[in-house]
Amino acid sequence: MVDGRRPSQTLAAAASFFNGERLTMARQLAGLKKSHLAAAIEMSPASVTAWESGTKQPNRATVAKLALALRVEPQFFSGGPPPRVNRPHFRSLRSTPQIAQDEAEAYGRFVAEIAGMLENAVEFPDSLLPDLPVDADERSLTPEEAAQQARHFFGVAPGPVQHVIRLAERAGVVVVFSEPGVAAIDAYSLHTGARPIIVLNPVKDDYYRQRFDVAHELGHLVMHQDAEPGGKTAEEQANRFASEFLMPAEQIAPFLPGSTAGRAWNQLADLKEHWGVSLAALLFRARALGVMGDVSYRNAMVRMSQNGWRRAEPGRISTLEMPSMLPRAREVLTESGIGDSEFLSGSGLSAELYAIAASRVPHSPEAN
Repeated sequence: MVDGRRPSQTLAAAASFFNGERLTMARQLAGLKKSHLAAAIEMSPASVTAWESGTKQPNRATVAKLALALRVEPQFFSGGPPPRVNRPHFRSLRSTPQIAQDEAEAYGRFVAEIAGMLENAVEFPDSLLPDLPVDADERSLTPEEAAQQARHFFGVAPGPVQHVIRLAERAGVVVVFSEPGVAAIDAYSLHTGARPIIVLNPVKDDYYRQRFDVAHELGHLVMHQDAEPGGKTAEEQANRFASEFLMPAEQIAPFLPGSTAGRAWNQLADLKEHWGVSLAALLFRARALGVMGDVSYRNAMVRMSQNGWRRAEPGRISTLEMPSMLPRAREVLTESGIGDSEFLSGSGLSAELYAIAASRVPHSPEAN
């Protein structure tokens, strides 16, 4: 039901039940430092720190200013603590500014909260991922062995994985596109208390590379639940997992060319369409498996650069794989007569972010 309380009542409730953790989440979602928020509401950074830590409570007038500055409804601040999430697995912590990391993590919390609300109304698949921990020394398991076991766990038949996002969602993973504020960050993943989440870059409009991204993040989710995010070793392991998961060595090695002479590029183009992976991934796979030598690999990458294929490869498929778990749940509610505003009523959650998280297609930053 739509919240029928007067604005003064809403502000009073928000001030009385103010939760500082939700202020942190709203600030991070807005991509603001504490000092920036403080300046926007003409208060001190120390006040913002005190509200977020819970040592002080803002009054009604301040709650109204915070809501306006952060573009949320006042009742957003009076909800329970945001969902707990593990630190996201970013491709490179060193090249990702802290404020962008915070915004991406806050978006993960937002997605987790939305997913929990939707799951109260619509049945979701159980969260069933294999637990295949791979440590830095790979003493008990290698990424390739983890990928082979994962294919078996998911019941993947020999040959290409037909739809990587659908496979992840059937295992209970929430897959969404990121909001435009963190579009500069590549795909990332995180574990939550309820179910894991994969967040895809909305700008990377490439079917083949997107599939590798999903497999890479799936590798993190099954191998690195306790690993420190962003480390070079973990990222290399996730790439090796994705390569084996999408292109099992025993199945693809006999078909990979040893060089790019003759009709090798045509051969690679056919393999690209059959396996649903990029030319770059195929070339890297050929070198990693010892089919292609270093010199031939370097020559191939030079050719890729000369043709502009390092940025945009040719390919027959232009439509991305689409998430369906959250979008379908939203559609079910709409078909039942429950629109976005009614669904979100009382939560204070952003309808704009909800539409992005529950969309089948990426939201372009240019659309803002």
